[in-house]
Order: sequence, then structure tokens, then C-alpha cells
Amino acid sequence: MGKGHRQERLGGEIQKIISTMLLRDLKDPRLQNAMVSVTAVDVTNDGSYATVFLTVLGYGQQTPETKAKQETDALEALKHAKGVIKKEIGRQIKLRHIPELIFKIDTSLEYGRHIEEVLHNLNK
Repeated sequence: MGKGHRQERLGGEIQKIISTMLLRDLKDPRLQNAMVSVTAVDVTNDGSYATVFLTVLGYGQQTPETKAKQETDALEALKHAKGVIKKEIGRQIKLRHIPELIFKIDTSLEYGRHIEEVLHNLNK
């Protein structure tokens, strides 16, 4: 069954709040060496969990090792700030229960590039 309208709205609001906090409030040094963006928030049907998908874009040329380190650092920083983020969500959205936040790296961009490369090679 598809997601309800309420879960989509709640996910959108959580995405806005976390994105704003990444720009203004969160000053963790692990977040300073890369640009972290919230690409989507998926809220479960009962509203108890919200999976936050992140994209980490580094500056300049990156090796796979530095990209993996930046992604790991961003995940650790956000997990460390989870309490502050949940508090802000509760302050801005009136909910009986604030969803438990799960942070994951969004791999859809890399997957899309891979598919595009495969299709390009097929056309040759």
C-alpha cells in the first residue's frame, strides 16, 4: 500500500527542518569539509520512524576513500546531533510522538550515473 498524505507532509516538513539546521544550527566540524544535503525523508505508516536520506558532496577532486570518509563523518555527526534535531522537530511540528530518526546515505545519484554509463556504452 502507498504512503499516506500525512506521512508525505510530515516527511517534507522534517526535510525542511533538518536542511535548515544543516545550514544554520549544526556546527559540527565533521560537517564542515563537505556539503551535506537532505534528499528525502521517508516516514513509516505509523509515524514512529523517519529515514533521512543524505547526499554528501565534497569539494574538488575526490578519491573513493575520501568520499567514504566524508559520508561516514556526516552520518556520525548527524547521529550525534539526533537529540537536538528531534527537539527542534518537536518544537516546530506539534506531534504526540516525534519519529525516531534513521540517517542513511542516498546512493540514487551514483546508481543513476551507473545506469546512464551502461546505456551510453550500449549505444556504441
